[in-house]
Amino acid sequence: MLAAQLDIRRRPSMTTRKTTTLTIAVLGATGMVGSRVIAEARSRGHRVLALSRKPVNEEPHVTPVPVDAADPSALREALTGADAVVVTVRTFPADAAFLTTTTRTVLDAAAERGIRVLVVGGAGALRSPGDDDLLVADNPAYVPDEYRAVAAAGVAQLATCREHESADWVYLSPPARLEPGPRTGHYRRGTDTLLTAPDGTSRISAEDLAVAILDELENEGTDRHITVADGV
Repeated sequence: MLAAQLDIRRRPSMTTRKTTTLTIAVLGATGMVGSRVIAEARSRGHRVLALSRKPVNEEPHVTPVPVDAADPSALREALTGADAVVVTVRTFPADAAFLTTTTRTVLDAAAERGIRVLVVGGAGALRSPGDDDLLVADNPAYVPDEYRAVAAAGVAQLATCREHESADWVYLSPPARLEPGPRTGHYRRGTDTLLTAPDGTSRISAEDLAVAILDELENEGTDRHITVADGV
């Protein structure tokens, strides 16, 4: 077993979570991950600032905030009042410049205001199981050619986080397969190596990814780069 995988553990949701109510800004609120983060945050009693170009519907504890992520001034203003921000912006086709610039803007604003940042990045930034020197982004077993540029953009996004010296951030890489599914409330948590099941698959539902995101915000860990996968 790789040293990077020694931190893997099964984590049922909300067993030791804090009860402090947070105001959480979700950038990319209408996306697959962002919408589920909002639902999970609401279910735990947190307040949400739903940041997106097309505002979401106003719901209890959810404040729609229309913002163009490509407008640095507007994005910084949209984070006013947040205790934490979850960045769920992805691009396909890949736009590494937009992704890294947006992430840097959030990190700059968060550093100034003492806001914790959780970036939902890409699996490509992880190490391949069994090969510590091979990034998932460069491993055709997990990343087909048509997604290679998207995976590389995620690697660049992690590098942007690592270059930021003053922000309080954590980069969460999902497993190789992320799609809508059931919320089981259970998952495995690792650090910088892709987690796989005994059959070699690597997956999690977007619903359980949202559980892991809220657990991380409520109970801050010390790892800067983490990953999660189904609690098989």
